[in-house]
Amino acid sequence: MVFHILVVDDDTLLRRSVAFSLEQAGYRATTAANAEDALALARRDRPDLVILDIGLPGMDGLDALRYFGTQVGAPVIFLTARRRELDEVVGLELGADDYITKPFDVDVLLARIKLVLRRSAPPAAHPSGPTPLTVGDMTIAASAHTVTIGDRLIDLPPREFRLLHTLALEAGHTVSIDELLTHAWGTEYEGNSEAVYVHIHYLREQLEEDVDHPRRIVTVRGVGYKLEPQKA
Repeated sequence: MVFHILVVDDDTLLRRSVAFSLEQAGYRATTAANAEDALALARRDRPDLVILDIGLPGMDGLDALRYFGTQVGAPVIFLTARRRELDEVVGLELGADDYITKPFDVDVLLARIKLVLRRSAPPAAHPSGPTPLTVGDMTIAASAHTVTIGDRLIDLPPREFRLLHTLALEAGHTVSIDELLTHAWGTEYEGNSEAVYVHIHYLREQLEEDVDHPRRIVTVRGVGYKLEPQKA
């Protein structure tokens, strides 16, 4: 099972560094720069654990913790640059599972993550991970990073997989270019929308019978794309 970890911090460099370290350690990482974006992401793609900065712009980490607990149900590790123990104690009393003070050693963070995941989601309780998504004749298993159409296994690189998974979460509905960039590239992405068009083309080469006349991934002109279920 590949655990999904959501990193929420307004420091772009820290987000990228932590996400990279998590992916190197075998986790699936997504990121957000503020609590509002993080909660929206978590509702669409539930994380197994949230790494949450206390000092966020807008809704701060202590307020966000209440929402993660009631709406998402994922364990939380607080990050804090404040060296006052009060924040840490208050955070734990409100329901955070652990905390770590900045600056921190990545190995220490990884050790804390393993401990919290072990406490909150023992392997015996969730032997096969989150329920796979089924869209018509297609099945997408985020924890195993697999896509099957009928009996055919589709091998997708990470970026295309994240794009497809984002579309599958809203199957039958249009997903905007901005939403696809946020979910597949992260909220900190500063490139242009051409990246989406290129990777959608790669996806269609793998999934469509006729790339020039796609039936699964449909273009909604001026808006984005839609994943249409296909009968077996």
